Parts: sequence; C-alpha cells; structure tokens
Amino acid sequence: MDWQELTDLTRGQPFVVERVRLVGSGVAVEGQFEPPQLAQLSADDQVFVAAFVRSHGSIKEMERIFGVSYPTIKSRLNRIAEQFDFVDTDPAPAGADVVDRLRRGEISVEEALAELERSR
Repeated sequence: MDWQELTDLTRGQPFVVERVRLVGSGVAVEGQFEPPQLAQLSADDQVFVAAFVRSHGSIKEMERIFGVSYPTIKSRLNRIAEQFDFVDTDPAPAGADVVDRLRRGEISVEEALAELERSR
C-alpha cells in the first residue's frame, strides 16, 4: 500500500502507525507513532504543498500550475497552514528573566507568577 492509498483510506481521520519496517535491514519497530503533520494532509493538499515548495513559494507560479487566482492560492495556503502546529515565535520568558523584571519593578508579583505559570 502506498501513502496515497493510506491517505484515501483514512479519509482525513486521525490515525496512528503501529509498525514500521526498515526495508534494507528488515528490522521492524512496533509502537504508536503519529505521522508527521505533512503526512496527515489530504493527498490533494500534499500535492499542493509539494508544488508550492517546488515553485520556491511563488504564488504567481502556483496560479499558473493550478489555473486559479491569487486569492484562491492564498486561501488554500491559509487553510493548510491552520492545520499545522508551528514553533512558538513569541515564547514565554525564561524564569530568570521574569525574576529580573520583577526585581527592577517592571512587573508586579501577580504578573510574574502568571508569566511563570504560562512558561510551564
């Protein structure tokens, strides 16, 4: 079974891979493995993302490939992006930073406690 067949079979439902076999060595590993986020996309969305990467992120090229307008490409990219967990670009401050700001009087004790709680 290839990946597309598996994607079609699951019909967008979450799934877990329980056995992986390394073809070269025949070694098999069993457990519960969540597939990567890209693999969890529908087959059509996987093709779309691959085309986007191959076109170096050029929306103009994507318009040409798929024969649709800029807003359609942007809308689909946004819809796909909503399905991914991204690295936090605004991480909670480190505990030492919070304590330093508290010492300098930049934040209150309540604010410091709240920030420390969020960073857990």
